[in-house]
Amino acid sequence: MSPLRNALRITLAGVLFVAVLPAQEQHHHGTGLGSVHFPVSCTPAARKTFERGVALLHSFWYGEAEKTFSEATRIDPGCAMGYWGIAGPADLKKGAAAVEKAKAAAAKTQRERDYIAAIEVFYKDSDRVPHRDRALAWRKAMQELSARYPEDREAAIFFALALIGTAPPADKTYASQKQAADILNRILPEQPGHPGIAHYLIHSYDSPELAKFALPAARTYARIAPAVPHALHMPSHIFVRLGLWQNSIDSNLASAAAAKRYIARVQPGAASQDQLHAMDYLEYAYLQTCQDAEAQHVVEEAAAVSQVDQEVFQAAYALSAIPARYALERRRWSSAASLQLHPTKFPWARFRYAEAITHFARALGAARSGNPSAARGEIKVLAAIQKALAHVNEQYDWGSQVEVQRLTALAWTAHAEGHDQAALQWMRSAADLEDKTEKHPVTPGPVLPARELLGELLMELDQPALAAPEFEAVLRNSPKRFNATYGAARSAELSGDRARANERYSELLQLCGRADTQTLEVQNARAYLQRQQAARNQ
Repeated sequence: MSPLRNALRITLAGVLFVAVLPAQEQHHHGTGLGSVHFPVSCTPAARKTFERGVALLHSFWYGEAEKTFSEATRIDPGCAMGYWGIAGPADLKKGAAAVEKAKAAAAKTQRERDYIAAIEVFYKDSDRVPHRDRALAWRKAMQELSARYPEDREAAIFFALALIGTAPPADKTYASQKQAADILNRILPEQPGHPGIAHYLIHSYDSPELAKFALPAARTYARIAPAVPHALHMPSHIFVRLGLWQNSIDSNLASAAAAKRYIARVQPGAASQDQLHAMDYLEYAYLQTCQDAEAQHVVEEAAAVSQVDQEVFQAAYALSAIPARYALERRRWSSAASLQLHPTKFPWARFRYAEAITHFARALGAARSGNPSAARGEIKVLAAIQKALAHVNEQYDWGSQVEVQRLTALAWTAHAEGHDQAALQWMRSAADLEDKTEKHPVTPGPVLPARELLGELLMELDQPALAAPEFEAVLRNSPKRFNATYGAARSAELSGDRARANERYSELLQLCGRADTQTLEVQNARAYLQRQQAARNQ
């Protein structure tokens, strides 16, 4: 995985504000890709093509970027920076080969030779040097390059990306991300139409505490690069963090449509991983707004997929998460217990963390539909997956995430077997472990938050006063989640907290303003509020 792709894998945060894009910059030159100014010594035609490739690179459209950089080298075989661009998003073998071609092309300026040397450090000794060490070496090289050429804005932007991509996941001071955001915000007034600045700032604020600072960037990026499916999707990372569900739906409908148009042209018959990624976010948002019929359409569309353009993480996660979310969020436990991995020809063995979602859904579904024996079989599979992932040198700790699922399944299985004290211990352990981690930055959220399930277990054990703070804790990190909102309202009602019950039931009805299904929860909310109104009128 290249240093540029690595930026997708990290949970990011920042603390600075983002300016709103002026209207005149929204469609720079009509490209739909944004505006990039990256002077290189290639011929004028190759330079123009090269800058288009850099714009694509900043929006993580790697396949199109590689084609565009290759076109630049066709136009001008001496365009060494075209090979530099190919090296950026490539796999290790391909990237190393592109670096050698860039060196052989003999860049005409020292600055360009420095760019090529900087990317070369990532590929050097890749068979012996761990990924993180090579990524840190690339960050150091970009820092030195940026300092050597202080007027080179692209060097500064790529250094910011390197800071973000190598930020320690456990560092809750967000020192690297703050440094990156400071760099990006200094450049922003000069280049408000730059796709990378808006894109990387969104990643920088993608955390519960700081998401509100990213709204300007979120509303800007899609206007900067409307031709790019990922740019249309990326704002929804912030919309999900803030519970702006319809904004997320609109973003992902646009992204999925753009991805489908693109893949129909370049690989007919396949589904795009960008499309599937947007569909996962769509599924999540539809379920929070009681649009169950729309959510079902997403499930059906995912079930019809037989081939994917790229067998990558986003596709694997979406294919497993979409049907699991639909069953689990709607409390259709029997349906969850019978889920199967689809499509069967997908290389699930390469994506054990995605496979685990299906086993988790089956375990929880079996336990909660009265079949603890079947649940225990799935728990054994989760344990095996967790053990395998514990030895994988990944930037993100998927092993802990699967352990949260295993502990949760154990809790509900114990509850089904009548061992309620053990169930509470398992469930608290799961919730506490999940609190110590952060969701993977590519995902809209876990298929079910562990602390929400702890609240539900306490409700089943007739302890609403203890359940209420658990639901409220979920809503602080995931505002306007449907099930957590209902849980908070119901536990407040049963605890005698009428003010909080009124507040949360009212929020629930607002969430379901576009509902296509009259759920029992909504009916209960409406009935409670009507009773309270009748009591006030007496």
